[in-house]
Amino acid sequence: MEQTFIMIKPDGVQRNLVGEIIGRFEKKGFTLKGLKLISVDSAFAKKHYADLSAQPFFNKLVDYIVSGPVVAMVWEGRNVVATGRKMIGTTNPSDSAPGTIRGDYTIDMGRNVIHGSDAVESAKKEIALWFPQGITEWKSSAHHWIFE
Repeated sequence: MEQTFIMIKPDGVQRNLVGEIIGRFEKKGFTLKGLKLISVDSAFAKKHYADLSAQPFFNKLVDYIVSGPVVAMVWEGRNVVATGRKMIGTTNPSDSAPGTIRGDYTIDMGRNVIHGSDAVESAKKEIALWFPQGITEWKSSAHHWIFE
């Protein structure tokens, strides 16, 4: 099984979308392996977004992520990285299809509610950064009802 990192950004937390977003991943059949509500500092945010450090919007992005608490999660399941990205929608909400998280809940790209790993390799790096203590190892009793 594959794992991905999902973060509900400060606007998603402030707008009370945490339960809705968790529910979508649960209803899809993915297993929650790690969860925490956390306020990050600027240094941590810069580590998370290090691959975007050369972009002109980098400082604005860092300021946004440290503006309030975020919900950091690890989800597990078959093809969870690619499927999670489809569930989230495109970075630009105006291009996100209805039914996706961003398509349903966002308008501005600078307030797009959620982050999801874009590849298995980046998921591993993000999970290690956000969950250095590790995640909870368990298997849902519904596993055999979801996967062949």
